[in-house]
Amino acid sequence: MIVPIYNIEKYLKRCIESIINQTYKNLEIILINDGLNDVSGYIVDEYVKRYSKIISIHQKNCGVSSARKRGMKVAIGE
Repeated sequence: MIVPIYNIEKYLKRCIESIINQTYKNLEIILINDGLNDVSGYIVDEYVKRYSKIISIHQKNCGVSSARKRGMKVAIGE
């Protein structure tokens, strides 16, 4: 699952927890920090430390389409 992130600190923990708690366990989670201006990057980094199935990418703001494409390039699942 690829999740572009831009200034959503208020909702980010709930979003990530929802993904982690899915019943489907063979899941790759790619969180793309798209040049945010809040503490979302810190939240992402904390989840990366705790869960091995989460990958984070930090990039300058390029927009949601660019973030998704970047996530597709690093994804190893189907």
